[in-house]
Amino acid sequence: MDAQLIRRRMARYVELVDAGDIDGILSLYADDAVVEDPVGAKPLVGIEAIARFYHEGLGRAEASAQLTGPVRVTGNGCGAMPFRVDLNWNGAPCSLHVIDVMEFDEQGRIRSMKAYWGDLNVERRPE
Repeated sequence: MDAQLIRRRMARYVELVDAGDIDGILSLYADDAVVEDPVGAKPLVGIEAIARFYHEGLGRAEASAQLTGPVRVTGNGCGAMPFRVDLNWNGAPCSLHVIDVMEFDEQGRIRSMKAYWGDLNVERRPE
């Protein structure tokens, strides 16, 4: 697995979240991918469930996103990255600090994504 490809795909994921491009995000996933966002939530299995997740979440929010550190890549098709999503949370401007861990298949598509965040990672921003 090409580590540079994984690094580019993960950075591209954040760019697509920032752009609100749900179709672009979905194109990065394998059809049988699994998403756990946040970790501990019921896993979403398959592209249809993942599409609903992004349409119901990102599709209803005005959000921006940016990497907050480098993408870390293993030699076996996995990577992790810290990033921040700025959005309105219950009507208040907030920043959500996340670490995503992804596993990729042989075609370079995301087969697993786990998002590590919780209430302690939501920071209110001045209005």
